[in-house]
Amino acid sequence: MAEERVSGVGPAGIEIVYERLGDPAAPPVLLIMGAGGQLINWPDGLCAALVAHGLRLIRFDNRDSGRSTHFDDAPEPDIAAALAGDLSTVAYRLSDLAADTVGLLDALGLDSVHLVGASLGGMIAQTVAITWPRRVRSLTSIMSTPGDRMTPPPRPGGAPPVTGPPPTTRELYVERMVAGAAAGGAVTDLETARATAGRAWDRGWSLPGMLRQAASVIGSGDRTPGLRGLEVPALVIHGAADTSADPARGQATAEAIPGAQFALVEGMGHNFPPRAWPEVSARIAALVHRAEHELDNA
Repeated sequence: MAEERVSGVGPAGIEIVYERLGDPAAPPVLLIMGAGGQLINWPDGLCAALVAHGLRLIRFDNRDSGRSTHFDDAPEPDIAAALAGDLSTVAYRLSDLAADTVGLLDALGLDSVHLVGASLGGMIAQTVAITWPRRVRSLTSIMSTPGDRMTPPPRPGGAPPVTGPPPTTRELYVERMVAGAAAGGAVTDLETARATAGRAWDRGWSLPGMLRQAASVIGSGDRTPGLRGLEVPALVIHGAADTSADPARGQATAEAIPGAQFALVEGMGHNFPPRAWPEVSARIAALVHRAEHELDNA
């Protein structure tokens, strides 16, 4: 389906661009992407597999990414200072991103959905589940963390998708993203990564926006106590080959959520390689359908 736009979303009154996929009568699943990512960073093949499992998808651009509102008037965050405790340049918190998410649900007339978040998106999904539990039918947190700084740091050799001076041209950006995909910890489709990176540049990639999103994590603290109070069907997925977020971070997330399932996916890093789509989609769909059955019989 074509991309759609809604204005006046959430307390910040932002614009959000989103896309709907699948049968409108199927269980609604909201996909939340990570820092610097856009709705197109949810692979089309993975989305098709989820739809084939009988799910209705909504994927969207977070604030400061893609075609949603960018906070260009905010200062560029000083990540080093934020890590040292000076949060004066942190423009917003995970709670604000979570409020955007709930605002999108309001705009779409959805009382509750199944949340699926990747990386930063997993943190946003966790925050929504903690703060607005009645809006969440199930929670899937992928390649993410509970925010506890005591969990292991990224493995040696791990690299974020963008490092060094910011790319100033589409070509440089695409090459940087392909290099990041190759370093993500598992074999992936680099030609598709190249095409997706080009689309991301064209749709509105922003390094300051990505940094503001990343800074929101530093300014938000540990979610472990909140996760321990959740009463929602939950699944935690992590790539066994993830070099950006150690699988122990996923394990810590699962251990914090009562009754959560933990799935360590072989051949998956901090990305969604095609070989992982069947298992990831099947696990998400199983959780969603189980949660729907429990709601119907409550």
